[in-house]
Order: sequence, then C-alpha cells, then structure tokens
Amino acid sequence: MAETTLASVTRTVQDDTVAFDEVVRFTSDLIRIDTSNRGGGDCVERPAAEYVAEKLADAGLEPQVLESAPGRANVVARIEGTDPSADALLVHGHLDVVPAEPADWTVHPFSGEVRDGVLWGRGAIDMKNADAMVLATVRAWARQGRRPRRDIVLAFTADEEDSAEYGAGFLTRQHADLFEGCTEGISECGAFTFHGAEGRRIYPVAAGERGTAWVKLTANGTAGHGSKANPDNAVSALSAAVTRIADHQWPLRLTTTVRAALTELAALHGLEANLDATSPDELPRAVAGLLSQLGPASDLVDTTLRNSANPTMLSAGYKVNVIPGSATAHADGRTLPGGEEEFIRTLDQLTGDAVDWEFYHRQVPLEAPVDSPTFAAMREALLHFDPGAHVVPYCMSGGTDAKQFSRLGVIGYGFSPLKLPVGFDYGALFHGVDERVPVEALHFGVRVLDRFLSR
Repeated sequence: MAETTLASVTRTVQDDTVAFDEVVRFTSDLIRIDTSNRGGGDCVERPAAEYVAEKLADAGLEPQVLESAPGRANVVARIEGTDPSADALLVHGHLDVVPAEPADWTVHPFSGEVRDGVLWGRGAIDMKNADAMVLATVRAWARQGRRPRRDIVLAFTADEEDSAEYGAGFLTRQHADLFEGCTEGISECGAFTFHGAEGRRIYPVAAGERGTAWVKLTANGTAGHGSKANPDNAVSALSAAVTRIADHQWPLRLTTTVRAALTELAALHGLEANLDATSPDELPRAVAGLLSQLGPASDLVDTTLRNSANPTMLSAGYKVNVIPGSATAHADGRTLPGGEEEFIRTLDQLTGDAVDWEFYHRQVPLEAPVDSPTFAAMREALLHFDPGAHVVPYCMSGGTDAKQFSRLGVIGYGFSPLKLPVGFDYGALFHGVDERVPVEALHFGVRVLDRFLSR
C-alpha cells in the first residue's frame, strides 16, 4: 500500500465511486460462491478465500491463505499504520454461510442478483456484505495512497457458522503471531438501523455477547418390549427433563452492557431508568416496566436479560415396539457474562438424577467497554453520515468469532454499518429466507467504515 499518510490527502472514499461499484460487485460475487456450512466439517471456503486474497493483493497487500483442513481456508493480511506506537485493530468477517433451500426463496439464494436496488442472496446480511465493504474500503485507500493511523489486521475466516474450529479457532491456536498488537476488533451484528417508535433511528453497536453453552442430554434406561410396563424408560426420563428445561423461567441478570443499553434507550425515550437506585427484589419489575415503555426498542435488550436454554434436537429408538436403552437430546444454551455458574447449577437441577448432561460446544460470554475511545469513534462515524440518528450499546443474544479472538486478549465490538429503510427486518434475515440488502445500505457501510477505520 502506498506510503502517503492519511493527513497528507484530502480525498476520502466518498470521492471514490469505484468503491461503491465494487462493494456491490464483491458482495454479489461472494454470494455466488456457495460456502454453505452444514456442520461437522462439511463446507469449502477455499474459493471464497482465494477471491478475497486476490482483491487484497490487487491493493498492494500480502494476504496469507491458511488452510486448517482441505478446502477450509482463511485469509489474513496486515495494513501498516502511520503510527507504530498505536495498538492494532482487528477487522474480521466470516466467509461461510448457513445453507439455503432455493425452492423457498423468491430469488435464488446463490444468484447475487440485484433487483430494484436490493441485492439478494445467502450472505447478503450474514456476512458477505461486510466482507465486501472491507475489501472496497481498503482498495479505495490503495488507489488514493492512504493509510490508517493504527495497524489494521484483516481476517476472513472459515467455519463461523459452526464451531469455528476450522476458522478463528484454528487461527488463534496456530497463527496467533499474525494478530500481534491487536487489542480491539470489530465484526458483524452491529451498527444497523433499528427503527424505533415515533420515527427514531437507532444504531445499536454490539459491546457484548452471550456465551455459547450447547449441551447434550443423555438418559440411560432398561431396554425392553414396548408392550410391557417399564419404569426405567429412557425416553420418558429424557422427555421430562427436556420439558423442565423448556419451561424454566431464568432469573433476571442485568449485565454492564445491558444496563448501559437500557439507560441510553430510556433517555432517548424521555424516561428515567433509575436502575442503580432500584433494590434487587424490585429490579425485575422495574425493568419490565421500562421495557413496556420503550416500544419496538425493547427488542434490543429483551433476549439478553437472562441466560437461556432451548431444546432443539431429540433422538431415541429404532422401532415402535422396542423401548430403547438410551435417548439423547440437545439444547442451545446461552449465558450472560457472570452467568455461567448459574447455568451449570440450573442444568444440574433440571436434568435430575436420571439424565446426564455435558457441554457439546462452549464459548465464553463477552463484554466490551462502552466508554472507550473506540466506541466513541464508532458513534461519531455513524452520526456523521446520519446526524439525526442515535447510537446505543447493546449485547448480542448469540455469538461471533470475537469469542475466539478474545483468547488473544482482543476486545470485540459488533460494527458492520448499514443504513436500512423502515420496515426492513434486519434480525429476521439472519439465517432466514429471502436474505437481502439494499444497495444504498452497502454504500453507507463503506462510507462509515472508511471514516471510522481512517480515524
């Protein structure tokens, strides 16, 4: 990348219409590369990784394509900043997507088609659009001879849609040196337009994630003939435990990030939060009352007030007249920061003596400071291009590769900016049918990323 410093030029990506054309083309091209991740190692990201590496090399960078297994490829590149004393920033995005059934879609999920100003396809939101925004931004810098102040490490990963073992997990275990100096990182699931009551435009920036606590439940009993009474029936024991898990009401747990979100949302709606002055016994009632007054904005915090566990899979038996000797189930558990011990204790109680349980996949919950200079810079970049909007922190109900990179001491934020029109249900399109993104939203994302990453 050219040696010209950012301070010596006045142009920005806003002057570079090539960047706006490229972000659309790159998103479409990446969508056409089918990187469906069916789990259990069934995915091939290599073609997408090679595409990304080629675009980065064209910008004068030296990307490394790193395979964790045949076809499971990641890309890492570093952009040197103008201030060697500054901490580095990690910008990461995944290349894999969840599967899609073409028969269910209005437009083929791997067409990357642009129709009436909207780009369609699996990955248009999660998250080939963000990968394309990063590529378009750094290529604009190369054309304009610009460099950021701090080093920026770019990572395009495999396997985020499963366990991340072939992607960010592999990178943090075997290539930690590539992320030397990185103290903070940005990735998906934040800085999108959320339309609240009375025309409020809210941009939630993720400063926390619930932990992943996927569990496997196993009941062992006595096999026998289906016509005979059997008090040691594994299916019955497992079913009872699954029902208890599904019916359990988890207690309120107000984390630092969620407290900050509620406080800012309350102020935005002209309400007094008073959460710090509320006694622990009255806090659930106070939070419920506040949520009832926030209108649509309550959705930004409602799913992150508690731990959770949702039964998702059941397996038992092989014939209707045979009582099986064992039965298994899986549940998708999520834990808030500070809530992991409560989760374990509760699962022990709910499963009882007849059912054993274990973690099938486990990752830590995360929190990032909302009073940091980095959060302030993200807020400034969004408001620069949408001055009438409001930026608030929030906690993701799910998780991202930030969990993996946290092993290296990297503090993670969700920041993939998109300006979306009223009625565009961003959350419903994650892993949903007819995933799509407005072209203008991609242009907005490039503008905001350029301003934030440059400064």
